Amino acid sequence: MEHVLEVARFLPMTTAPATTGREALAATIRAAAAGDQDACSRLYADFVRLVHAILLGRVPRRDVDDLVQDVFVAAFTRIGELRDPAAFGAWLAAIARNRATDYLRRARDQMPLPDDLPGGDPIEADTLAVLDVIRRLPEAYRETLLMRLVEGMSGAEIAERSGLTPASVRVNLHRGMTMLRKRLGSHEWVGR
Repeated sequence: MEHVLEVARFLPMTTAPATTGREALAATIRAAAAGDQDACSRLYADFVRLVHAILLGRVPRRDVDDLVQDVFVAAFTRIGELRDPAAFGAWLAAIARNRATDYLRRARDQMPLPDDLPGGDPIEADTLAVLDVIRRLPEAYRETLLMRLVEGMSGAEIAERSGLTPASVRVNLHRGMTMLRKRLGSHEWVGR
């Protein structure tokens, strides 16, 4: 008991209240708007998987990384316009969707390669085929599935970053997985 009291003597008498995730996010956004590069880096690290998943569901894989950078440049350029820091994830997701739409409008002239071209490894071919099936799902399911399956985000993390409620994320993941399994089950290459 004396040892505990001895240690307690060196502890501060008052402790500052812990900041919530929202308060910390708001502070990081204010710092990024003021030009703090570390704050921008933290926002990028926290939200890059969200943006990557949204873009992966819409544009060719080879262009996703470049578009991720474009989204963050646009966001950091306009971050001072954001009125509600709690809406950062949803705002960033909207920028990503708009960038993907803009990209697709400009990219209409490109011709896809025929499916019967030789080469490529079968695992990659299957992965691309599954990605193609996911891209055909409704947007809510597509995005949450890609965040979970490709980016490895937890349901809570998806909710926190996207602005969706945890219940909505669970429903979207469940319904999306059900649709994905059904659609994959109808493909001849499944189970090779």
